[in-house]
Amino acid sequence: MFNKKMMEKMQGQMEETKHKLNNISVVGEAEDGNIKVVANGNRMLNSIEINPEFYASKSKEEIAEIILTAANRALEQAERVEKSEMSHAAMGMMPGLGK
Repeated sequence: MFNKKMMEKMQGQMEETKHKLNNISVVGEAEDGNIKVVANGNRMLNSIEINPEFYASKSKEEIAEIILTAANRALEQAERVEKSEMSHAAMGMMPGLGK
């Protein structure tokens, strides 16, 4: 059913999609934006931003918990983006699959 050429094309398209996902950023926020975590579409964290004034008013444990919340939100968004992009890539590889 699948030949080698088709498999190579599919692999190429999947690699292209993964590369595209590296360039998509999503942000997870917590505590009204006082903590922001940025991830890419491949679910890799890129940065964590903490408002210095907010940081000074919280304990280490509170900050750690809030960072986890923001990170999980960013990763959830990244997962949705990844699924969407992969779905679009699959549709492009196999037209009519989702119809």
